Amino acid sequence: MAIDVSVETEIARPAPAVAAYMFEPSNDPKWIGGISSAELLTPRPVGKGTQVRRLAGFMGKTIDYILEVDDFVPDQLMLMRSVKSPFPMVVTYRIEKISEERARVSIRIEGNAKGFYGFLSGLFMKPMVRRNVNGDLQRMKKILES
Repeated sequence: MAIDVSVETEIARPAPAVAAYMFEPSNDPKWIGGISSAELLTPRPVGKGTQVRRLAGFMGKTIDYILEVDDFVPDQLMLMRSVKSPFPMVVTYRIEKISEERARVSIRIEGNAKGFYGFLSGLFMKPMVRRNVNGDLQRMKKILES
């Protein structure tokens, strides 16, 4: 079953500062719930073609997956596609400058869950993903605004 979840918030920080934090893979375990590690598999700088391996816990299972940056606009957009994952997914980070000191930040998760995750998506995976991603954005907001 297909999943398409979008969540957004405003952060009281300049868009470039938000992007610097959000687009840096080493920060993933700090603000993304369930991520225990994130490892950059390609040389810096982060941009189109960058690959990141993440280990995550979700629904009692450990998920080892690799995302590759497919589209990148500095300070504005990072779109990643899974190249190794239990199910295909696309993760999009968008940052929009509202003012010199405020940014609108959104995350969109698209996927086509199959097997165990496909069964669950029909029941409650979409609301759970929405709740988790909203929690991630709120955690990042708290970190960046403190």
